[in-house]
Amino acid sequence: MTQMPDERFDYFYNDEGFGPQIDSQPVAASIIDSYRGKLPDALLTYWRELGWGGYGNGLLWLVNPREYSDVLSTWLHGTELYGRDRYHVFACGAFGELYAWGERTGPSLHINSPYSMIFPSDRSARMDEGRADSMLRSWFSSSDKKDFDENDDDDKPLFDRAVNLLGRLRPGEMYGFVPALALGGPCRLDHLQKVKAVEHLMFLAQVQPPRVMLDIVQEARKQGLM
Repeated sequence: MTQMPDERFDYFYNDEGFGPQIDSQPVAASIIDSYRGKLPDALLTYWRELGWGGYGNGLLWLVNPREYSDVLSTWLHGTELYGRDRYHVFACGAFGELYAWGERTGPSLHINSPYSMIFPSDRSARMDEGRADSMLRSWFSSSDKKDFDENDDDDKPLFDRAVNLLGRLRPGEMYGFVPALALGGPCRLDHLQKVKAVEHLMFLAQVQPPRVMLDIVQEARKQGLM
């Protein structure tokens, strides 16, 4: 039985059903050291003990931020978020959704690449309180499989059907819609293909300018609700 790094990750792995991990890749100590002070210590512990790999049969992947740095820069270029913080992609969904950690703002970026939308969430106040590890652990323990799935035009989940039709993803792969949804393609199983994640994400970033959505945390703070 795999030993979990902490109770929150154990909940994610066992109670929420994201285990077992697949295609684990060990992370070199030099890479872990290079991100110390940039990413939460809790995440670096996950890297050291579990490596990078897939969860939920490939529904969600912990990834090497370096492999997605150019992708992230391309998505943010030309938006008000570019240069606001130093962001690092730490997780990627099966359909190309990216989750990035800001050195100042915490778990603050969710990029929905199929629909060309960026959801920011400035958590700098909690970061200033030294709660990076707590927020990182909460990100995992509050995860639900349906949050990472994609629903088709009939509002039916696609992931399990994509695995059955196209096979399980390997590291560095994703399910991409062809033609892209941003180009008017239908959100249907028969329009999914298994593609190289970095290449496809770079393509999607250039299909149309992404829309930066409302930062609900910042808005709530402005309204005096936080």
